[in-house]
Amino acid sequence: MDLQISSYNNRFQLKGTLNKMNLKTFNAHFANIFDKLDSVLLDIEQVNSIDRAGVMALAQLHNESISKSKRLSIIGLGCKELYQHFKSEEAKAPKQTIFTTNAIAAA
Repeated sequence: MDLQISSYNNRFQLKGTLNKMNLKTFNAHFANIFDKLDSVLLDIEQVNSIDRAGVMALAQLHNESISKSKRLSIIGLGCKELYQHFKSEEAKAPKQTIFTTNAIAAA
């Protein structure tokens, strides 16, 4: 399944697969998003697959939110690859986890 992005205000729902093949769609949709919005909520509940390129795209969006002092929240159980990435980041820096910043929340 391809990637579908629907939005209402600052809530964006991702559905399908986030991978290298559809990264242009994701990047085009979220290019300069923090210039327009102070807070972005990504719902990944309906993401059934994500590859390394997709995880890195979400991580870049997270880094942009931090650098611009904006809020990024990622909700939904989605797929395990994303959580494994953030857990590995947590293991590298045990005193500072990515889930404790005000820029991202995982549910």
